[in-house]
Amino acid sequence: MPTVRRTALAAAALVTAAGGLIATGTASADAAAACGVLFDDFNYTSPADSAFTGHGWTARNNAGGPGVPGATWSAANISFPTVDGQKVAQLQASTDGTAAGTTHAEFLQTERRFFEGTYAARIKFSDAPVSGPDGDHINETFFAIGPGQRFDYDPLYSELDFSEYLPNGGWGVTGSINYQTSWNGYREDPWDPYNAHSQQTGSLAGWHTVLGQVANGHVKYFIDGVQVGDHTVSEKDPAWSVYPRAAMSINFNLWFIDLAAHTGGRATYQEHVDWVYYAKNESVSPADLNARTAAYRGAGRVHEDTLAGGGCPTGPTATPGNPTTTPTVRPTTPPPVSCAGANPWAWGTVYLGGDRVTHNGRLWQANWWTQGSEPGITAQWRDLGPC
Repeated sequence: MPTVRRTALAAAALVTAAGGLIATGTASADAAAACGVLFDDFNYTSPADSAFTGHGWTARNNAGGPGVPGATWSAANISFPTVDGQKVAQLQASTDGTAAGTTHAEFLQTERRFFEGTYAARIKFSDAPVSGPDGDHINETFFAIGPGQRFDYDPLYSELDFSEYLPNGGWGVTGSINYQTSWNGYREDPWDPYNAHSQQTGSLAGWHTVLGQVANGHVKYFIDGVQVGDHTVSEKDPAWSVYPRAAMSINFNLWFIDLAAHTGGRATYQEHVDWVYYAKNESVSPADLNARTAAYRGAGRVHEDTLAGGGCPTGPTATPGNPTTTPTVRPTTPPPVSCAGANPWAWGTVYLGGDRVTHNGRLWQANWWTQGSEPGITAQWRDLGPC
């Protein structure tokens, strides 16, 4: 979402020694699995299906934000019908114009085990309700999020909104609009956000492939193979990085921003998700994403999760005859014998790739631009050993 109030994959290219990220072109689904992937075609019967929960998914039932205060979040609003010839995950939200008569929908990966790499989903957005009056400020989403803020401007807060589609506007905007937002943190009251966002106006009704690449300090967003955003730092203050600093879950939800535009009786809206894909530590191109998901479909494979055992290479790899890319981080140097000359880590200091600090009796080297990310907790830092 924008700065508004919230309630609540050619050949393998360079692997960075610091972050283990690789950029890929064409590859099979089996080859991709070696690095650790999650693919799900949502071939389930209900949210109570043991396969659904066994694959790490949860349908939300608990109260709270975002959206209309007092509204209900119900697992009953998640189902798995056949739409346009494919089994899909369906989210349904409805309202009669009152908080008590408003229900939202969300399902998510329970475990926060997603960080750098490629996130993608094929989503059918809708401009109109399936029944009832049109015009509500509904939000159709796909995002990744870490633990909630412990305090204002929490340096570990991480959230990437790959798409927030508002077919009827909202947040002070009229007309259809889609947002991508990368977050650092915020203060709830008075509202003071630090983020970067991109937006597209006009209808997105129908099926679209939404993709996000998280690598080397950049969060890049694509819709149907077209790059629509590249986020690194907050729009308000470049000292605030919007690159994630903690592991996240993968989420889809459908909710009403407010009830201000509601008219008439009950209105019911739906969002559909054909598949979701995550490749750990890989920047997967849109073309390769299409090839990989098609390979799963061609093989009749409806689910794969190799994240626990997957392990990408830790050094440069390339197919002969294909040039590698240029590193985007400062080359590393051998670790020193001691910590002499390295200053203690400071929360408010901006560090560049290659900078070294001491923290908790150890020497650390920044993998890339970072600020407010504590060594030993996040992937922004490489441990060079004890002082």
